[in-house]
Amino acid sequence: MQHILIVEDDIAFGTMLQTWLRRKGFEVEKATSVGAAVKLLTETFGKEVDLVLSDLRLPDHDGLRLLAWMHEHDINAPFIVMTNYAEVQNAVLAMKSGAADYIAKPVQPDILLQKIKDAMEQNAQQASSTIQNYTTQNAPTAHNSKFKIQNSKLTAPRHIEGKSEASRQLYSYVELVAPTPMSVLILGASGTGKEYVAHRIHDLSARADKPFFALDCGAIPRDVAASEFFGHKKGAFTGADTDKRGAFEMANGGTLFLDEVGNLSYEVQVQLLRALQERRIRPVGGTQEIPIDIRLVCATNENLEEAVGEGRFREDLYHRINEFTIYMPKLSERGSDLFLFAELFIRHANEELNRTVEGFDSAAAELLASHSWPGNLRELNNVVKRAVLLTRGNKITTTELMQAMGQIRTDNVLQLHDEDTERQRIITALQQTNGNKAKAARLLGVDRKTIYNKIEKLGI
Repeated sequence: MQHILIVEDDIAFGTMLQTWLRRKGFEVEKATSVGAAVKLLTETFGKEVDLVLSDLRLPDHDGLRLLAWMHEHDINAPFIVMTNYAEVQNAVLAMKSGAADYIAKPVQPDILLQKIKDAMEQNAQQASSTIQNYTTQNAPTAHNSKFKIQNSKLTAPRHIEGKSEASRQLYSYVELVAPTPMSVLILGASGTGKEYVAHRIHDLSARADKPFFALDCGAIPRDVAASEFFGHKKGAFTGADTDKRGAFEMANGGTLFLDEVGNLSYEVQVQLLRALQERRIRPVGGTQEIPIDIRLVCATNENLEEAVGEGRFREDLYHRINEFTIYMPKLSERGSDLFLFAELFIRHANEELNRTVEGFDSAAAELLASHSWPGNLRELNNVVKRAVLLTRGNKITTTELMQAMGQIRTDNVLQLHDEDTERQRIITALQQTNGNKAKAARLLGVDRKTIYNKIEKLGI
């Protein structure tokens, strides 16, 4: 039976979790402080614990102190942090310190159970890998290896997938559909990462060793669309000085990704449908047909069902490209993944700009969380890069972050011309800061004088 230690000073909540997890088949102990947890880990468990589920704010110490103590004593059990949403940046700090995952309060039981199972499974895989490496290569211990990786200057990964429930569900659908031959339609706002998802579908498919070819349909002039899709022969039209292979031929055997497919003209839609149905193409000006075998993945930020209803998009083509639909969550819907992406973009900016910025200070993190990010990941990346360039110290402060946001904030920080929206945002900020007006002002990205005036004007 797997052993879990709950560290939670709210006795009623801790007891509820203990009872629920025992019903799920776990052996569960609980402690209300770091000191009590250390005693249980030393005396009761004898270091044999499979997972620790801990609040960050505890009566005697921060939960990170317990995590550090576990590392010092070679207790490599996964550590899951529980935190309030307003303090979720602290959970991300815990993950950088070695925590396996985090969950925001109020805790959703099904999500917590999945996170526990995932953390235990990943820990078991890492332990197995460590033993194998040690046996074959006399590798260092898992704890020391992890420390070296965190402190090395390896190039930052170009992409991460996030750990929020929205991200987990998104990539579970990717893994589900990728091995199939089904065409996939990816729907989502600009900047949400649709092309990366298309790449993942290709990488996880049986066509992974074949070409992946992306074509931005929104950037194709109507008069050359057929050439872009199907290629052309020399002399087919003015300017066709050589033969050209089109997107279908370039992707033959692999995956063709059509971004912003909703921008295609009706005439081009007809040609595309014919190629998909017949699985053959004819280059412009050519006489020979070329058989094609492609996996089609399309993406758009347009409502294609509405476009079909209005006669702007062919219904038969819509059904042809939409055998399976994946909806991209907005950045604002991915919870504390915001901070994971922001940290990644800092690493990218450091490499590109030759800087050594370590992260955000607490006020800047609050400001980061308060913005709605309508431009999603693309907007966040641009803002972070500018902030890294502007930062002179080790951490990004609200000064650099607001400068980096520039015009973005003029439409999002208490300048909405909608008093009901302003009122609600101020009330939410005051609730998150327990009525502290100075902290609420920082959270909203304004000075104290502005928030005092707004509170008086709106009668809050």
